[in-house]
Amino acid sequence: MDLPPFRLNQWLDHFDFADPPIACNLAGSTGPRWLLRELLAIGGDAPALDGLALGYAPAGGGKALREAIAAVYGVDPDWVVVTNGASEAFSVLLCVCAREGGNVVLPTPAYPAFGGMAQAWRLGVRSYALRREEGFRQSPGQVLAAVDGNSVLAVVNTPHNPSGAIMPRDAVAALAGALGERGVPLLVDEVFHPIYHGEVLPSAVGIGNAIVVGDMSKALSMPGLRIGWIIDADARRRERLVTARSYFSLSGSPLLEALATHAMRHQAAIVARAQSVATANLALLTAFMAEVDGILSWVPPPGGVLAYPWFDDLRASRPWCEAMAARGVLIAPGDCFGQAEHMRIGFGAREPDELAAALDAMRSALHEA
Repeated sequence: MDLPPFRLNQWLDHFDFADPPIACNLAGSTGPRWLLRELLAIGGDAPALDGLALGYAPAGGGKALREAIAAVYGVDPDWVVVTNGASEAFSVLLCVCAREGGNVVLPTPAYPAFGGMAQAWRLGVRSYALRREEGFRQSPGQVLAAVDGNSVLAVVNTPHNPSGAIMPRDAVAALAGALGERGVPLLVDEVFHPIYHGEVLPSAVGIGNAIVVGDMSKALSMPGLRIGWIIDADARRRERLVTARSYFSLSGSPLLEALATHAMRHQAAIVARAQSVATANLALLTAFMAEVDGILSWVPPPGGVLAYPWFDDLRASRPWCEAMAARGVLIAPGDCFGQAEHMRIGFGAREPDELAAALDAMRSALHEA
């Protein structure tokens, strides 16, 4: 099967590993970078890795890691299925939900892999639009309007990639209940939870008919650990998820699981660092957007570490993003998300002084264009 080009990943791959490297990467979607020695220094209780057997981990994830994840969410560890990142979590969910003629309901814009993986499982895609004119608002009615009798899964991403829009827990609960009456499970992608820029919202974990996906990559800022998870109260579906994962990747790495367990035990400190950087940088970005008003517009993101501005004259952003890459500042063009006039700016990974320098370069380039 030929899958559609993964334009976002192609863009990131082209520049992420360039030589010389990009000076300031704002195209990614993580928080501040962690070094291994920094992670091991947290808490004074680092795991003894030199005595770790480099064998297989259990297909559903090791007991210690599932317990650490469950403790963060306040759920039974049996509800947790560990995966190789959130991407595998989504793929195994599609695998167990797929049926002939089925479709999955997705937001648009959305993380591009959603649609590609649905196509890989021969599922149709029905979309609900998050419109900039409405502040990229996510509501139960939008999702329900896209569901039909062949829908096998509906997806909500909150905080949303690329806009940062959110769906409050009470709205998620209403949506999950309405979908349950139609026999359609709700997947809540929470990889940017709990990074918020106002009221801190509770997770959707524990809502009936809601399956929650999280990972180590976004709010926890450690994409190299390749750890994700599914939290699902449905024991029968969990059994099928573990079976699917057994076929896909057999298990995770016990080394990476040990590091992730340590990180999850100190999740509050890790998230606090990400929140601090994101809050400071969002203030810088807000001031910048006021200065370039009339050239760019945006909806300030209420959650996550991403902003999704657009050119007021609706020109395609890719040529400008290419010009910025030549100046050492990497931004993701909006055509990676099917909206050419937009761009995605990640403001969570760089320290404020680095972001300020990048914004200076962007300001000059915008006024020269």
